[in-house]
Order: sequence, then C-alpha cells, then structure tokens
Amino acid sequence: MTEANDLAGGVVADEPGDKAGDKAGGEATPGRGPEAAPPGDRPGAGRHRAAKGREGLEPPLRHRIITVSLLTVAAIYFLTPVYWLVVSSTKSSSDLFGTFGFWFHDPHPLDYLHRVLTYDDGIYVRWFANSLMYAGVGALAATLLSAAAGYALAKYRFPGREGIFNVILAGVLIPGTALALPLFLLFSEIGLANTYWAVLIPSVVSPFGVYLCRIYAAAAVPDSLLEAARIDGAGEARIFSTLGLRLMTPALVTVFLFQFVHIWNNFFLPLVMLSDSDLYPIQLGLTSWQGYADRQPELYQYTVGGAFLSVLPLMVLMGVLQRYWRTGLTEGSVKA
Repeated sequence: MTEANDLAGGVVADEPGDKAGDKAGGEATPGRGPEAAPPGDRPGAGRHRAAKGREGLEPPLRHRIITVSLLTVAAIYFLTPVYWLVVSSTKSSSDLFGTFGFWFHDPHPLDYLHRVLTYDDGIYVRWFANSLMYAGVGALAATLLSAAAGYALAKYRFPGREGIFNVILAGVLIPGTALALPLFLLFSEIGLANTYWAVLIPSVVSPFGVYLCRIYAAAAVPDSLLEAARIDGAGEARIFSTLGLRLMTPALVTVFLFQFVHIWNNFFLPLVMLSDSDLYPIQLGLTSWQGYADRQPELYQYTVGGAFLSVLPLMVLMGVLQRYWRTGLTEGSVKA
C-alpha cells in the first residue's frame, strides 16, 4: 500500500508540471527525451554555425590576395595592346612616332577612321566584308559539320568508330601552316586557287569542334529521349535537327565562336591561296598596307586604324556569346 501511494503521489505531482509546460508554449523540460534543447543553445545559433561552416570553405586571405594579384597582372598584360591600339588610332602618322605611345595627342578619331574607310576607293570596306564572309560562312558550316560528326560518333555504334575519332583527334595536333602548301597545290590542280572557295573550304573543317561536340552529345543528349522519339515514328534526321541540335546548343555556340575567331585571324592560308587584293581578308590587307608604308607614311596610321576596327567584331561577338561559351566548355569537360 505504501509503494502504491508513493507512485500515485508521484504521478499526481508530475501533472501540474506538465500542464505548466504546455501553458508556457510547449517547451521541453530539460532531460525529458530527445526533444530536449541542447544546453547553452540560443535562438539563431544554427544560422551562426552554418555561416561559420561557409567561412571555413573559403580559401585563406593570402591565397585570395595572390589570386587577385595574378589575375590583375594577366588582365593588364592582355589589355595593354588593346589600349595602345585605341590611343594610336586617334593619332596621325607623325604623332605615332613623335609622341608618347600610351597617351592621347590632338585626337581626331572620326577623321582618321573615315580616311581608313575611304582610302583607295574603300578597299578596306571590301576586306572587312571578305573577312565577315570567310569567318561567318566558314564558322557556320564548320559548326554544323562538327555537330553532325560529333553526334554520330557519340550516339551511333558502327565498325571503326573509335579509329575515326582517333584520326580526328590527331588532326588537332597538325598545324595549319603544314597543310597550307599541299592545299594550294590541290586547289591549283582543280582550278580553285585565288578564289573565295580556296579559303572557305578548308575553314569548314574543325577537328576540335568534332571532339567537343562528341563529348557534349554523349553527356547532354540522353539515349532514352532518342528512343522515345524513334518509338513515336521520328526519323533520324528529324531527331538530330529537332532534339540533338537544341540540346547541343551551348557546345555549338562554343564551336562557332572558336572557329570564327580562328578564321578571322587566319593569315597564312589566305597569303598562300590568294593573289588578287580584292579577295584579301583584313589581316592580309593590312599587311599589304604596312609593306608600302615606307613610301607612303600615312599608311602607318591607316594600318593602326584598320587594326582597331578589325578587333571590334570579335569584342562584340565575345561579349554576346560569352555565357554560352563558358557553359559549353564546362558542360563538355565536367559531364564527360
């Protein structure tokens, strides 16, 4: 009887504490089960611990300082020639050699650029249009060809697939200058030397583009989606044009950008293939101006002004397509 009374009294004694705890907002009594709050904890402590964890993931301050310093030096190194080009395009030929190269002196940019565009019946405008045609058409054709080849190598199984891919990879290692003379002899035999085709046809081949498209297609185009399209009755050409190209868009933009820049800056192939100045791209035309600058000093200023105008399309294209370019590189390297 005594033990029963003691137990009953303990239960009755515990009930007021429970009701008080409920009225106080349901706070758990210390030491009662897993809901008890850790001792010394306070509101917002979880957020402080999460913030501290994020701080632990950041590199040390000295590493960040070194990284920013190196990037700043690299940016200055690459942007200094562009700055010099901007400054020099506002000077006359005499001021190019008689004044400080990194500061303005009696600038007349619009006047000098107008002279560049109108010299020799506007031959620079023709060179500019030739470069746009070579780079634009060549890069677009190279992108489509690389997309088709990369998609086929990634999604179809056929004998010799890996061997073909290895040969394409070997093409990345061959410099373009080593192929210029054989290409000239070949195009001379078929009568295409000194024509637009002599520059356009070699420009549509991009071994790096095929490699990038294959890596990206293998990672970004799921086989299950292709099988579903085949079950629905879609042909292979329609699947490639409607599904493959859309899913591979970041990689295609990357290939287009790289090939456009490569063709735009290409000098040796047009030098070997072309003899008519009306077919010259910008790079070859500016070199011809520089060769006559000793007899016509104003051509120094025209060459500098023309070089400044020639970098503007690349700057605009890089700024517009930069986000696609970065996405294509990261997807192709990480997902593979």
